[in-house]
Amino acid sequence: MNKTILLERLQNERDSFELLLNRIGFARQLTMKGVSGSMTVKDLLADVLSHEQFIADRLSEILHGQMYSPSASFTALENFQREYGYPDYESPLAEKDKPHPPVTEFYKNIGFDEIVSEELVVYANILEAVQKLTHHQCLDHDLYHRVAEHTYRPYRRTSSAIHRWLKKIASESK
Repeated sequence: MNKTILLERLQNERDSFELLLNRIGFARQLTMKGVSGSMTVKDLLADVLSHEQFIADRLSEILHGQMYSPSASFTALENFQREYGYPDYESPLAEKDKPHPPVTEFYKNIGFDEIVSEELVVYANILEAVQKLTHHQCLDHDLYHRVAEHTYRPYRRTSSAIHRWLKKIASESK
């Protein structure tokens, strides 16, 4: 993979994700529970935002010559969460592929529009950072994989949960 392919794939996935969110928002179903367990679309978007913030911060560190090391102990994992406000998603001790309750709890009293605004800024930061990085930096830090892991893969997981939920709602209303 190269940066052009990554950015193109990221934008295509992003467009699909935004179209789905707009569809849900138009139907005013953003805060209905049950999308994934007791979670709402808002909760899932907060989780997407935390993944994006995680990778945006790692990209910024790389651009500034700083090194990130995944948390190797539960104490380090807790300290990371306390310092950054989101989990150390790349720690081998972190749970993978499911929303983290502290993240959704943090965003519980924050409005959906504010989460969307923050998420758009973080997404723009990711795009800007990826464009600034060299191909060798991307390879050295496995960024083609890592950026995908914290951007469009969460978009896909969230979109799948929303689509299942929409089918369930449609079948219940018949």
